[in-house]
Amino acid sequence: MEHNDGIVLVYTGGEIVIQRLKAELEQQGINSIVKDEFKQGIAAGFGAGIPSAIDLYVAQTDEKRARQIIDEILD
Repeated sequence: MEHNDGIVLVYTGGEIVIQRLKAELEQQGINSIVKDEFKQGIAAGFGAGIPSAIDLYVAQTDEKRARQIIDEILD
């Protein structure tokens, strides 16, 4: 788990799963941030990161609820 300015990493996975989780969290009123270092690296002109390792972050205050929602979806 990574903490940075009140933002917490709650899941790392492939693009399809990340988009599904992001949509469900937003439907439940939880804003999230997706960080894809691979795509960012390509856009900058160099390769960085792993294509299937996309990170999903939420506010630290939403972490517990977000993890419960994610667990329900993935179980």
